[in-house]
Amino acid sequence: MSSLIPLTIRWRGRALAQRLDAAALNPERAQQACLQELLIRHQGTAFGREHGFTQIHTPADYQRAVPIRDYEALRPYVQRMMQGETNVLVSDPVTMFTLTSGTTGQPKYIPVTAVSEARNSALMRQWLYRLLPQHPRCLSHALVGIVSAAVEGYTPSGTPYGSLSGRIYQQIPGLVRRAYAVPYPVFEIKDYDHRYWAIARFALARDVSFLGTPNPSTLLRLATVMDEHHENLIRAIYNGTLGLAATDLPAATRRSLQSHLRPQPQRAKALEHIVETTGHLHPKDCWPQLQLVGCWTGGSVGMQAQRLASVYGPVPLRDLGYLASEARVTLPIADQTPSGVLDQTLNFCEFIPEDAMEQDNPPVYLSHELEVGQRYYILLTTPGGLYRYPINDIVEVTGCYHRAPLLAFVRKGKDMSNLTGEKLHVNQILQAMAQVQRQFDLTIGQYQWVPNLAEMNYHIYVEWADSRGDRWIQHTLLPALDQALQQLNNEYAQKRASQRLQPLCLHRLQPGWADAVKRAAIATSGRDVQYKWRVLCPEVPPHALTSRYCEAALPQ
Repeated sequence: MSSLIPLTIRWRGRALAQRLDAAALNPERAQQACLQELLIRHQGTAFGREHGFTQIHTPADYQRAVPIRDYEALRPYVQRMMQGETNVLVSDPVTMFTLTSGTTGQPKYIPVTAVSEARNSALMRQWLYRLLPQHPRCLSHALVGIVSAAVEGYTPSGTPYGSLSGRIYQQIPGLVRRAYAVPYPVFEIKDYDHRYWAIARFALARDVSFLGTPNPSTLLRLATVMDEHHENLIRAIYNGTLGLAATDLPAATRRSLQSHLRPQPQRAKALEHIVETTGHLHPKDCWPQLQLVGCWTGGSVGMQAQRLASVYGPVPLRDLGYLASEARVTLPIADQTPSGVLDQTLNFCEFIPEDAMEQDNPPVYLSHELEVGQRYYILLTTPGGLYRYPINDIVEVTGCYHRAPLLAFVRKGKDMSNLTGEKLHVNQILQAMAQVQRQFDLTIGQYQWVPNLAEMNYHIYVEWADSRGDRWIQHTLLPALDQALQQLNNEYAQKRASQRLQPLCLHRLQPGWADAVKRAAIATSGRDVQYKWRVLCPEVPPHALTSRYCEAALPQ
């Protein structure tokens, strides 16, 4: 690969690094400046006028003038923007909306402007700049980045919505684009099996030195596809064809992808030799020049990241940082850790202690006031029009970089689970359970859902006396419940379709189980009146293990 790419990254990244370092030396002043810049930019918007942005001069003023708002409170503003109204949350034109799951059946649409897009891209360039001194050869061969489609649809006013990572991938300069092994049209393939097959087909044809995608489950799935379909993949590389990935593709997409291919008999023979020698086609053997994998390493996906070594080898992992559809927040500067420097120049961030979130008026801290070792909920004010937005994430302060905190994502907050990016909310569980009870005239007592990291699925513990047996649970109830969740949560649907989330498992419990769970909880807390049944639980209730149940799971 051209040596111009590392040179360009170093040239552009130096000024960005100096800016972040200066802000990290005085985070209080940097955050004040960031807040004022955002308020001045958007003071003429409907939101800015309603909340008196012109009269806000300090973070304390801001906290008094603008209440904490979840997405449902912001949705009316966003809907106006989706209809084409301008100057609602942001003064800048909206270039697109990113899409993520909501707490109900409606997904969340997050506005993106040219300013927010440019700042997010700058943080990614700085990520590359910071890792190059430690991994100078990571860009020496082909690069594999795996993203979602840039455009999944259009708002009533014609503004696209989809994935910001896909949009950035589309806009890669020609010099860099030639180094990417997988052409962008691959990510627009709608069928998940065909999409992963095509990613494997293009990636295996090159000698790869860098892999990057947020979710490590994507990389595990890719490795499985490579191994399970090695014969057809090698044949396609030998012949220079798309192979199975061409099935049902639109003619224009097929022609576009085929234009990137040529017969590679030598590469095919090298891959065939790997299979003959090892019995598998694993990335660690196909890509001996692989220098680095960029992916999330913390939170619930940390266990999956640890599994990468079995198929990718002992390659270093560099976390991509705490990022979401709503915002990019941190910049990791070391390998094998989810911790990253809070970028003081990108968003204005506020923090509420983990144990204080349920209070009527919880204490709110700024970044320079955080304590190492403590955990906090984070509130975001972003260039994209989110104001004091509770993203429902818990982060831990793991240390300091100069005077700026190092933050690591720990888990989703109240009433939400996130095994592999699905962000399943308790409201969606309640709606799905209510739907199947109506559908099948089913009476169910208390139930609890428990995420299972080892199996990458959800286990449902249910108390009922219905006479329908295991076969009906297996082949009727669970598929209907799974389908209901897919309709309510677009990211759950995506993870199920790509097989990164496995089928639901149900445990049928004897009557009296729920009462035993409640009694045990009250005995511990001593608060009968304040007791609340937990629908979504982090671990299996002890009584479930001693009660009689029969497990029923969907067939693989």
